[in-house]
Amino acid sequence: MIKAVIVSDSHGNLAALDALDGIFSECDLIFHLGDTSRDGAYIRGKYPDKTYVINGNCDFAALGENEVTVEVEKVRIFACHGHMYSVKHTLSKLSDRAKELGCNIALYGHTHRAEEREVGGVLTINPGNMSRYSQNSYCYLVINGDRATSKIVYPDKRNL
Repeated sequence: MIKAVIVSDSHGNLAALDALDGIFSECDLIFHLGDTSRDGAYIRGKYPDKTYVINGNCDFAALGENEVTVEVEKVRIFACHGHMYSVKHTLSKLSDRAKELGCNIALYGHTHRAEEREVGGVLTINPGNMSRYSQNSYCYLVINGDRATSKIVYPDKRNL
């Protein structure tokens, strides 16, 4: 069983990311889906062997990858920021790209809205955002064999 934590769109709010250190230390994988990749690099500095950093549309330094695919047990995950797939308007392009890469799950950010939805046979997950300006959220994903269970988590703002 593999446990992953997915965050996105922290926009420099390192305090919110620091508040997740206990969760980050206990999980097997961490995905930071961009905006800003500098924040993802900050997490990767603490957890270098398990952190994937994705560049977003606000990442001029580009300290991560534009997209990655990761095999986790019997599940393939496609991770991107989402802006290149028009995720504010449709998830079909994202789902199509994930299927093209043989992935069962597509992780994306960009919209700042947490959402889990199946689109065209692909589980699409947006963890929401960890910025200072709205309700924070992240996704906790558990993979066991070929099964994946995701949960959007809304941490108490007083702790961030």
